[in-house]
Amino acid sequence: MKKLLVVDDEPSILTLLKFNLEQSGFEVLTAENGNDALEIATNEDLTLIVLDLMLPGMDGMDVCKTLRQEKINTPILMLTAKDDEFDKILGLELGADDYMTKPFSPREVVARVKAILRRTNLVTAEAKDEVIKIGELEIHPDKYMVLFKGEQLVLTPKEFELLLYLANHRGKVLSRDQLLNGVWDFHYDGDTRIVDVHISHLREKIEADTKQPVYIRTIRGFGYKMEGQD
Repeated sequence: MKKLLVVDDEPSILTLLKFNLEQSGFEVLTAENGNDALEIATNEDLTLIVLDLMLPGMDGMDVCKTLRQEKINTPILMLTAKDDEFDKILGLELGADDYMTKPFSPREVVARVKAILRRTNLVTAEAKDEVIKIGELEIHPDKYMVLFKGEQLVLTPKEFELLLYLANHRGKVLSRDQLLNGVWDFHYDGDTRIVDVHISHLREKIEADTKQPVYIRTIRGFGYKMEGQD
């Protein structure tokens, strides 16, 4: 059974999400503050974390940032009560894989959790033993591992899935909507900034000069294209 951690300082929301996720077949742990969340996430084998932004003590941003610094790459769905672009983008920049803005229905959260896990499982199911080599990049789909110049990169699950999707469609121009549908498996009502943030993260890890990228090129007015030969 997949084990989730739900973190929120509002007991009513915590109870509601726990009930609905358990009804969908998940084992659910809960925490009401950032310190407890960090302890659980560090010591438990979690499949996904639903993390509220506004928490007492250590907030959701700090929890997310600390987990990523500790190389804990469990997918994180961040919840925020603020309909604020800054909060959404900052959360993604710190390593969250996805976000939802309150108010939301429990069904929406369950659907989003399933969408994240469906993509993760799909990548694993489609993984082959063959290694994808593009320039100095080596992508090992079966091991969820990427090497760059012989060194293993630390990528979040969503960064890996995005890189693999681009690699599997290298040479083709992909719109942001295509990337959203192919990698996130969810419709964002035209909000494609989530793609741009993850592209930026990948470039920081594989490009010598992020302003003049060699691997992931921007096609102005449309989207992105993965360059390079096998």
